Amino acid sequence: MSDTTSPFADTRDMYTVHSMLRREFALLPALVRSVEAGDSARAQVVADHIKLLNLVLNEHHSAEDAVLWPKLLLRAPKEIDPVVDLVEEQHVEIDTLEDHVDALLAQWTGGAGLNDRDALGEALDALVVLLCGHLQLEERLVLPVIERHIFASEWQKMVQDGAAKIPAEVVPLVFGMLMYEGGSDAVPPEVRVVLADEAPRAYAAHCEHVHGTSTPPRDVAVL
Repeated sequence: MSDTTSPFADTRDMYTVHSMLRREFALLPALVRSVEAGDSARAQVVADHIKLLNLVLNEHHSAEDAVLWPKLLLRAPKEIDPVVDLVEEQHVEIDTLEDHVDALLAQWTGGAGLNDRDALGEALDALVVLLCGHLQLEERLVLPVIERHIFASEWQKMVQDGAAKIPAEVVPLVFGMLMYEGGSDAVPPEVRVVLADEAPRAYAAHCEHVHGTSTPPRDVAVL
């Protein structure tokens, strides 16, 4: 996690979060399309999973909006000004598409109709492309600036505040998602001690329920 030899943020954990988001969202279109027409029970399982991922993504972006952009604009305006404008626009575009997905989820879970399923699959295709492009831009243009201008203490507080907003009942599952991609180093030491066993089990059980396997693919092709 954090590099205690530097006063500035160690952003390696952000790459792990991004890898988790890419994996989980990239699996969604095929997951939706695998649900047979009229299977409302299965549609609800998949819908609940999508809502969980949307929650995680929203909290991730909210933390960035509240902490990172204001500080970077003050400390490194020449480096980051145009990038922040672009990233914030992408956040709005992603939020708008997530709202559209939520509306389609409500329609689909009402009867698991084929047309509703296909419309949701198309919306998720678009969301995956937009999200993956956004994450790539952050990694290329934002994280290197963070490592020079955001202090480790500020970074850790942002991470902790974001984690605190995740509902307690899904905390082990969310950390299990991270550990599936990055191992135990993907979570803070204090979390590792408490959830070292529980988090991977929670994620494995969730994946069995949602994907039919405790080990979904890590490398998923993005359209």
